[in-house]
Amino acid sequence: MNFTEKLAKAAEENNSIVCAGFDPDADKIPIKGKPGDVIPKFFSGLLDAFEAEDAKPGIIKPNAAFYEQYGIDGIKAMKKVIDDCKKRGYLVILDAKRADIGNTSKAYAKAVFDTFGVDAVTVAPYMGSDSVQPFIEYSGEGRGVYILNRTSNKGAVDMQDLVVNGKPLYMETAKKIVEWHRPGTGAVVGATYPGELEAISKFFVSSGKKVPLLIPGVGAQGGSASDVVKALKKSGNDIKIHRINSSRGIIFAYLDKKTDDFAGAAAKAVKELNGEINLR
Repeated sequence: MNFTEKLAKAAEENNSIVCAGFDPDADKIPIKGKPGDVIPKFFSGLLDAFEAEDAKPGIIKPNAAFYEQYGIDGIKAMKKVIDDCKKRGYLVILDAKRADIGNTSKAYAKAVFDTFGVDAVTVAPYMGSDSVQPFIEYSGEGRGVYILNRTSNKGAVDMQDLVVNGKPLYMETAKKIVEWHRPGTGAVVGATYPGELEAISKFFVSSGKKVPLLIPGVGAQGGSASDVVKALKKSGNDIKIHRINSSRGIIFAYLDKKTDDFAGAAAKAVKELNGEINLR
């Protein structure tokens, strides 16, 4: 089973295309102790609540930077969180935005897939095909690669809107993603630019390739899950292979809901997002 097929299967089983971003901030974690100890405990509590409340997301996405900021203990905590998610049957994306010259990318790919054991990783395309291929080569083992295409941050326009060959650079990047495509090759396309999302989705559909989208920007960044679903449906895309990400809006939902039940609040946030998406 390739990674795209795994995404569709997980969507069916969990009735969800939500991507829960597991991005720790020790200052917001309501458990006392060292980051290396409290981070795995915090996310284990969330995973318990997801199961108890029948509010499973469709995938989990730790962002490596939020763990690396706590040094070696943070990296060890990330491995524990990944292992916990995998043990419970979740697909895991490591949001690491890796890529470099070929040999370096090969080492990065080995680290994320073999050492950390994740199902997919985010990569940057700026250095071209030889920097991306070492990651894509793992598709034969059922792994996935999400290539940055149209990102959700405000500064995305600085580079991604530059006109190349009469088209914005993000459309030229989409062409390269199709050119490099193997089953499991996906794209990161932000929810904060729904018009561009629809155009990119239409392009991928017209190419005949199944390109799973990782769609950040919902919640704290201002994107709307319902707008994302509309854009995907208008473009004729298969909803079940895509994932709509929310990080702070899920894991720190207890702050907005003003409750001490941090795990229950997170499960409720997943349920609410699942309801907004309305997969079925």
